[in-house]
Amino acid sequence: MPKMKTKSALAKRVKVTGSGKLKRSHAYVSHFAANKTHKQKRHLRKSTLVSKADFKRIKLLIQR
Repeated sequence: MPKMKTKSALAKRVKVTGSGKLKRSHAYVSHFAANKTHKQKRHLRKSTLVSKADFKRIKLLIQR
């Protein structure tokens, strides 16, 4: 059976941490910035971890 290919679009958006968790950036940053508060934009700049519900599905798509 052939190996499963990595979804390269997803691999560009997600990084695997040293402990095996998945790190991603926030959405809603790229435009409509004038409608958002400074606090909201500041928090969106920081990265976050992939949620527990999505972890298994995303891990399969980026396995090497």
